[in-house]
Amino acid sequence: MFDRGSGPPLIVIPGVQGRWEWLTPALRELQTRCRTISYSLCGDIGSGAAFDPALGFDNYIRQLDAVFMKTGLTQAAVCGISYGGFIALRYAAVRPMRVTSLILVSSPAPGWVPNARQRQYIARPWRSAPAFVATAPVRLWPEIRSACPSWAERLGFCVSYAGRVAAAPTIPSRMAARVTLQQQLDFAPDCDRITAPTLIITGEEGLDQVVPPGITRQYQTLIPGARYEKMEGTGHIGMLTRPRRFAEIVSRFVHECHPSPI
Repeated sequence: MFDRGSGPPLIVIPGVQGRWEWLTPALRELQTRCRTISYSLCGDIGSGAAFDPALGFDNYIRQLDAVFMKTGLTQAAVCGISYGGFIALRYAAVRPMRVTSLILVSSPAPGWVPNARQRQYIARPWRSAPAFVATAPVRLWPEIRSACPSWAERLGFCVSYAGRVAAAPTIPSRMAARVTLQQQLDFAPDCDRITAPTLIITGEEGLDQVVPPGITRQYQTLIPGARYEKMEGTGHIGMLTRPRRFAEIVSRFVHECHPSPI
């Protein structure tokens, strides 16, 4: 678990790959502004929490309950990155008194379905893993080129990103199972139950090759009063390509919504 910094507490839920380590650049920037907490999703290496098939998606709610307990928090801002947005959304719907603000970052909206390439990965996760890794630079290159002006910055980003991925390996079958589980559920009713102030963050159209920003922006109409902020020059991994800007946007909202002491 990552738990560093001081100030208003913020829990960051990782994406479908499940490892908090992939988010390290963003977490380090956030910790200078908030008490920042993150963790690996249950069932993954290093999570310390098994995935109980009988509980289904409620595994993630139970795990987040445990994070609150372990950190001694009664309330916190909750930020979901990509797939983690589904977890953050469901938690804010069923535990409204615990969530001071909700941030959804490049998250699929209810009704989202994987594209053809993603369906192939899900159908054969282990067999598709080599191709998934090999083609990652191609999918991410437009965003990396846009966010990193110089070739030295681009190379540095690619090396550090690859290092984090290698150091915190994912489980392809677990990733596929998460998406399959999500496809069986309807998250639209959760949107109607949200009472926490909500911020939607995306990158630019054309730079996000995973979840088109237009899909994430559907939350603006699904969650009454939700705000929207676009990160210029980024795509799906803007929290990594421009971590300082990401931390500025998120922390400003967290501080604004944090309850004042009585």
